[in-house]
Amino acid sequence: MKENKFRVIYDQLARRIEQGEWQDKGILPSEHELSLMYDTSRETVRKALNILVQNGYIQKIRGKGSVLLNREKMQFPVSGLVSFKELSQTLGRKTVTTVHEFGLIKPDQYIQSQLKINGQEDVWEVIRSRNISGEEVILDKDYFLQRHVQTLSKDICNGSIYEYIEGELGVSISYAQKEFVVEPCTEEDAKYLDLNGFDHVVVVKNYVFLEDTSLFQYTESRHRLDRFRFVDFARREKMDRA
Repeated sequence: MKENKFRVIYDQLARRIEQGEWQDKGILPSEHELSLMYDTSRETVRKALNILVQNGYIQKIRGKGSVLLNREKMQFPVSGLVSFKELSQTLGRKTVTTVHEFGLIKPDQYIQSQLKINGQEDVWEVIRSRNISGEEVILDKDYFLQRHVQTLSKDICNGSIYEYIEGELGVSISYAQKEFVVEPCTEEDAKYLDLNGFDHVVVVKNYVFLEDTSLFQYTESRHRLDRFRFVDFARREKMDRA
């Protein structure tokens, strides 16, 4: 733990909380106990705890300490651009990906408009459900332009497509624009998700760009309402006052 030690401590504490440690007590060890546990200063521990507060893991209460908050809803970052495989490593839960549809298609008008292309372009379509802790709660619908992703396979889609694109194809993924909407459930949602009576889903629309600013991917990530919350970290910038 040499660089950004407080961040390393935060990551470890968050993972332990997700895995249910300290759940019976409902409270974290004290700052003093944590400083001994991680062989660091209380100031470093305090920085890690502050991030836990900001991300909804704990609430600091005078006289009680760092009280664990109910985290039945899993948190997904708003501003980050990560694969589900990368994200699942931080959830501390069993996850399974199932590929329901895979192939090279001629896109319909809706996908054409999202990718800013005409109907003659070939597009990879990948439809996958994500099972978390035994429930199908995410439906991911991905569309990749073949001119940027020339080859793809179902086996790759069972793992990390981004890992393949960046590692094997050498394509650099740069940034994404995201849109969040709530939509009525579709027949496709009902087919692939455990909706548990919900008739709407949260839809995250991602427009993903390469380093040269080329749009190469459009994704709809459809989430069951009750199991997720999306989080971000924002810092107020001080303005120069003339």
